[in-house]
Amino acid sequence: MCPALSKPPSGPLPQRLLARYLLLLRLHPLLTKAVSSAVLSALGSLLSQVIERNRKKPGSSKSLDLSGPLRFAIYGFLFTGPLSHYFYLYLEQLIPSNVPFAMVKRLLLDRLVVAPPFLLLFFFVMNLLEGKDLSAFAEKIKNGYWVALKMNWKLWTPVQFININYVPMQFRVLFGNLVALFWFAYLASIRKR
Repeated sequence: MCPALSKPPSGPLPQRLLARYLLLLRLHPLLTKAVSSAVLSALGSLLSQVIERNRKKPGSSKSLDLSGPLRFAIYGFLFTGPLSHYFYLYLEQLIPSNVPFAMVKRLLLDRLVVAPPFLLLFFFVMNLLEGKDLSAFAEKIKNGYWVALKMNWKLWTPVQFININYVPMQFRVLFGNLVALFWFAYLASIRKR
């Protein structure tokens, strides 16, 4: 074990957790972002189930389906975390902050060029993880993609403006993941339609 990881920091639990996260972020940035994406994506899916269950029958004792959160965890670990990590690195090189209108250019690139295929990737991967065929994928795209993309633009445009322009680089994926906790709850509910 790495000596830096073996000595636990002292202080209250939240402070210790933050110190551990920052250390892991420094030592293993891609893996740390992938794991945090997986965990928060799965939590978003669980949140969706809890909301849906309470909407149908408050106090219902129906058990939670863990396959949904598992699919979201896989998606977060393999796609959201790594792709977001590299996107933000590339964005900094492509449009440095000292370029005129950098804030607007970054936002437009994210919202108009990256968001639509990233959402399409979500639908495709979830379709695969659910074991469904391409006709089911086409049906989901027909019925849910445009609705989800419009909601994506509404929710994520101000979030990404703040994230891309004001959040320090190493925290952008985490910031997005925290908002995505609720976004994935929304997407999980859209996919059930």
